[in-house]
Amino acid sequence: MRTSLRFITGGYKAVGTWQQSTFLSPLSTQLSVSRSSSAVCKEERSYYITAPIFYVNASPHVGHLYSVILADCMHRYKLLRGFKSKFATGTDEHGLKIQQAADAAGQEPMAFCTGVSHKFRRLFSRCDVTFTDYIRTTEERHRRAVEHFWCTLRDKGLIYKGSYEGWYSTPDESFLTQTQVADAVDGTGQAIKVSLESGHKVEWLKEENYMFRLSAFRTQLLEWLQKTPGAIQPERFLQDVIKWLQDDLPDLSVSRQRSRLQWGIPVPGDPEHSVYVWLDALVNYLTVAGYPNDHDHWWSVAHHIVGKDILKFHAIYWPSFLLGAGLAPPRSIHVHSHWTVNGTKMSKSLGNVVDPFERSLAFTTDGLRYFLLRQGVPDSDCDYTDHKVTKLLNAELADSLGGLLNRCTAPALNPTQTYPSFCPFSFPNERDGRAVPEDYHMLDAVQKLPTVVERHYESLHIYKGLEAIASCVRQTNGFVQRHTPWKLNRMDAGDRRWLDTIVHVSLECLRIYGTLLQPVVPRVADKLLSRLGVRANERNLNDLDFLPSYRGKACPFPGRMLGPDTGVLFNRLESPTGDQQKTKNIRKQIISRHL
Repeated sequence: MRTSLRFITGGYKAVGTWQQSTFLSPLSTQLSVSRSSSAVCKEERSYYITAPIFYVNASPHVGHLYSVILADCMHRYKLLRGFKSKFATGTDEHGLKIQQAADAAGQEPMAFCTGVSHKFRRLFSRCDVTFTDYIRTTEERHRRAVEHFWCTLRDKGLIYKGSYEGWYSTPDESFLTQTQVADAVDGTGQAIKVSLESGHKVEWLKEENYMFRLSAFRTQLLEWLQKTPGAIQPERFLQDVIKWLQDDLPDLSVSRQRSRLQWGIPVPGDPEHSVYVWLDALVNYLTVAGYPNDHDHWWSVAHHIVGKDILKFHAIYWPSFLLGAGLAPPRSIHVHSHWTVNGTKMSKSLGNVVDPFERSLAFTTDGLRYFLLRQGVPDSDCDYTDHKVTKLLNAELADSLGGLLNRCTAPALNPTQTYPSFCPFSFPNERDGRAVPEDYHMLDAVQKLPTVVERHYESLHIYKGLEAIASCVRQTNGFVQRHTPWKLNRMDAGDRRWLDTIVHVSLECLRIYGTLLQPVVPRVADKLLSRLGVRANERNLNDLDFLPSYRGKACPFPGRMLGPDTGVLFNRLESPTGDQQKTKNIRKQIISRHL
């Protein structure tokens, strides 16, 4: 039976016809389609992490880099755990905004997209982002995936042609309801309507488009969230999505007339329309997984990292598209907040956009990675200042961690440049040697540290893992400072054994810290572990065994030569409030070298 559908809510108006049918399967069936038995046997040791693909209407900023470094950290972490990991990011290159930006630059859209996409790729390479796939939505493989996905939704009766009338934000490439817009005044004093969420100007559109039956998926989305603990993390963002789902969902326009949007993928079978940019862009995650022919394995272990500004697209639109196409939603969607500058939102008009390429040169690649992951809190916006970067890196990488390594490998304490032996009589289990209670507390904290860090890494609370590591580093520095090994008499057998034990314990602590820091600061961690003489096959996370000699077990390190001394672990940084002329000169050098 064919029924007329007329849906009007909050500024949306869609008119069309549809065939009542059983096009929606139970959620459990959708899950089984994607996570079939052929993939289950492999999926437990496989992992697929995605960062967003980035819109190429402007150059990358520090917020883009933060998203990608979060994903890179997880990818590296999973590899160190022995997983087969896939990591994807890339650029989103279709849409009216791109078309307009290319026109303003006097370039053809493809040439414009290629230029900006290259900037993103170059930044990621500079910052040691180890993606396994960098996708551009202008690629042929992606066009084929989008066309197949569209046809699947259409053939299931989920796409119909209707009349759309409502508000549209070109900068956000987003359709808005009446409750999502507000009155405002532009710079000339003219009354306008703006998006409540982004503040961007919106326009009233009335045109014939293809519509997706988003209204049919509200119950399934709620069921998915109820049956999938951790589907959206952190909890505050899950609650935002549940709140959105308390109201009916309007059907979603999924095309634009070709006369308005030429720079997009044509709708299959109707060249007068282009596929809506968000439907196009979201399918990239499937394209990388091998859709439509060979995607089951990787899609069954998919996890997304997204900024809070695109949560609705990923937590409502995307799962609805997937369920409609007979695919399961991703395993999890990890959401992070934004970066501000001196408490103010980054804006080109304010001139406060943080250039991550320039900062990676000023603070080093690992320095910038460490700051973003150490200070980035998913639940709330984080503030960036150069002073904060300098203060943190000097305190934790240069002084605390670097100072500890320098002390324990310096010829004054370690004249033979070897990994010294541990003496169980000096540091016995029964606490009757030269160690004091604080030393045992330190050993307990470092022993538990891998488990603590793993828990925080898995939940993408990287900053908590780094906080735990930094705390243990401070305890180890306290251990060395407390016992002042440089005052011990090497000519005395007891003092020599105790000195060797102090250095052995300290090097063991450093080995744990360096191993756990590999996903975050790969260059610093490699330099630290190489200085300790830790071989490449001794750096994974599964076999991390702290201080086995203390428990009477064999340890492979005593007597091993340390690696070469290649200088300080991390150079102290000058305060950004220092020599202003020198800062200007450095900036000029950076710009001339990397334009």
